[in-house]
Amino acid sequence: MPTRALSIWILTAWYATPFLLISQQALAEGSVPILVLKEHGVGNPTQAQPYLDKFVALAAEQNGWDGGARGKYLTNRAAAESFIAAEKPHYAILSLPAFLALRGKYHLEVIGQVDSSLVGGREYHIISKTAASLDDCKGKPLASDHFGDERFLERVVAAGAFSMSSFTAMQTQRPLQTIRKVLGGEAACALIDDAQLAELEHIEGAGELHSVWKSQKLPPMVVVAFADAKPDERSHFRDTLDQLCDGDNQKACEEVGIVSLNAASDRDYSAAIAAYGH
Repeated sequence: MPTRALSIWILTAWYATPFLLISQQALAEGSVPILVLKEHGVGNPTQAQPYLDKFVALAAEQNGWDGGARGKYLTNRAAAESFIAAEKPHYAILSLPAFLALRGKYHLEVIGQVDSSLVGGREYHIISKTAASLDDCKGKPLASDHFGDERFLERVVAAGAFSMSSFTAMQTQRPLQTIRKVLGGEAACALIDDAQLAELEHIEGAGELHSVWKSQKLPPMVVVAFADAKPDERSHFRDTLDQLCDGDNQKACEEVGIVSLNAASDRDYSAAIAAYGH
């Protein structure tokens, strides 16, 4: 498969509908459940499942989890919370807004962060074909597939630069649909993330679009531990995160878009945590 095509379907997988559908009965006794939650996703992740299975198996082998591990990938919080209630996961990889929203309720402890070449959410842009500035977008239709957590958008992304009431929100369901709303003139502006911005060069007519505002750089996806992860287990997992993608494991990590995994703590997310509030 050509590199470009491979990158596209892996990106689709990160923006995908729920996959790795694992029931409580299917989880082997003693296995370690792991949740991956990347919100606002679309697509078909069938091709990516074997790569995710391989990655989770590597984590189980490296950490000596005798019962193995099983992962589940979801794209919305409601489904994630149902999984949490049913399966009692030990760990999760969460997009930043999901982490901030679920952190207090589930007493999540930051143990790592994910540097990914394919997942967006590190920087947000407001783009337009006709507007010259952010002020030109206010009072007009703003398209986005990132609506859903107004608190995150206003407090963390905008950081006071705007409020959602400044626009007429136009909810879209897919990343490319957002961009097409602006190209077609249905929306004056659009709120997109860095992954969508990078795709503009591959979309016909998108050369007419430009960024009129961008956010500060935000922290990457976060690796967290739940209360069901025993202290010794979570300590070992944290200490070995930066080795998980080394050597022979590097290819498996690259196949799921992970450049590296590194140990981290709440301090690495303190600014975003403070901005989001309780």
